[in-house]
Amino acid sequence: MVTPVTRSRARAFRGAARGAPEIPLAVRRTWQDAGGEPEPAVPTHFLCPISLEMMNDPVTAPTGITYDRESVEGWLERGHATCPVTARPLRLEELVPNHATRRVIQEWCVANRGLGVERVPTPRVPVSAFDASELLAAVSAAARRGDGPRCRELVARARALGKESERNRRCFTSAGAARSLSSAFCHLAGERVVPATALEEILAALVLFLPLDQESRRSIATPASLDSVVSILSHGELPARVSAVVVLREIASSSDSQCLEAMSMTNGIYSALVKLLKKPVSPQATKAALVTAYYLVAHTELAASRLVDLGTVQLLLELLVDADRGTTEKALALLDSLLLTAKGRDAAYAQALAVPVIVKKMQRVSDMATEFAVSALWRLCKNVAADDGGCKAEALQVGAFQKLLLLLQVGCEGLTKDRASELLRLLNGCRNGAECIDSLDFKALKRPF
Repeated sequence: MVTPVTRSRARAFRGAARGAPEIPLAVRRTWQDAGGEPEPAVPTHFLCPISLEMMNDPVTAPTGITYDRESVEGWLERGHATCPVTARPLRLEELVPNHATRRVIQEWCVANRGLGVERVPTPRVPVSAFDASELLAAVSAAARRGDGPRCRELVARARALGKESERNRRCFTSAGAARSLSSAFCHLAGERVVPATALEEILAALVLFLPLDQESRRSIATPASLDSVVSILSHGELPARVSAVVVLREIASSSDSQCLEAMSMTNGIYSALVKLLKKPVSPQATKAALVTAYYLVAHTELAASRLVDLGTVQLLLELLVDADRGTTEKALALLDSLLLTAKGRDAAYAQALAVPVIVKKMQRVSDMATEFAVSALWRLCKNVAADDGGCKAEALQVGAFQKLLLLLQVGCEGLTKDRASELLRLLNGCRNGAECIDSLDFKALKRPF
C-alpha cells in the first residue's frame, strides 16, 4: 500500500521533525536544465516521508506507510522502535519491499528521461541473517575439508554481498563473519598445499568485517597462520598486502600479550613491516605498519632492536618530512618508542635529519604529535654524553628553545609539560653563541653515512 503525502502533511512532518535532529530531512530542489526547461515535479507519493526525496528502494511497514529503505533503516538503527509517521511499534524485519511502487517510479523516470530524469536502478535484495549464517557455515565446512578453491569462491561471494550495502555488512558481522573467516584461515594455513589466493581472499573479507574478537585474533595468531599472513605481506599482490597488514594491526592493537608474543617470534615480520615503510603501497598500509610496529616495540625490546637494525629510524625520519597528520602521529610514536633503547638513540644521533625533523613537528600538527615530539627530543638530549653537546646545540640552532617556551606559554599538561621544562633547562646551558635558524631545507641535509 502506498500512502500519499500531501504538501500540507509534508510541511507538518517537517515542522514536527525540528525537535528530532536525527531525521535527515532533505529539502526539495528545483532547477532548470541546460535548455531552460524546468525539471518535472516529482509526484508526492514517490517521496519518502523521512527524507522527502524520491524513493530508490521503497519498503512498506505494517502500519501501511511506505519509506525508502535507507531512510527508515537509518531511523531504526539510531535507536527508534516506532514508525516515524504513526508512532506505532516497528521492527526492521517487518519491512516489506514495495515492488509495485518501485515499478511505477521507474516507469515515471523512463517517461521523463528526455527532461533529464535518471532511472532509479533496481535495488538488490538485502541479505537476511539466515542467508549470512548459511554462507558462513559453508565457508567453515569447505575450510575444514581443506578445499581451498571452494572456500575462496564462498568467501568471495560473502565479501561481494557485504560490499553491496552497509546493511549487508552488518548482517554478516552479526552472524559471526570474523570468527568463521579467521577459523577458516587457520584451517587452510595448516594445510600443506593451499592456493595463496584463498588465503588472500579471506584476509580481504576479514578487513571488511572488522573488528576481530579475542577468539578471532587468536585464530590468526597461531604460528602457521602468522607465517601465511607475513608471507602474503611480503610477496602478495598490493591489495593482499594491504589486507595482511591491516589484519596484523587489528591483532597487535588489541594489546593481547599472547598474540603479541606470537607475532614477535614470527620469522620475517619485522622485515616485512619495514619493507612497507621503505616502499609504501598506500597510506592505509603505511599507517597500519606503523601501528603494528609500535605495539610490538611496546611488548618486547627485541622488536625495537630488530627494527633499528633494519634501518627503521632513518626511514621514520624521512617519512616525517612531508607526512600527513595521521602518519606523523604514528611515526613519532614509533620513533619515541625506539629512542627508549640505546641502539635507537645511537641510530638517531647518526642521522642529520633527526633533531631538525623532531623540532619541526613539535607544533602545528596535533597535540598528540607535540607530545611524542617533545618526548623524542627529551630522550635524545637527556641521554647524550655529558661531553657531547652536539645534539643540544643542533636543537638550539633549529629553534627548539623558542618553540618549547611557546609551548609552555600556550599550555601543555602532565608529562609533556615536565619534559618541556627539563628540555629548556638542558638547552639553556648551551645557549652561548648558538645561532637560531628559523627554517631548514630537510632535503638539503646530508647524512654522515
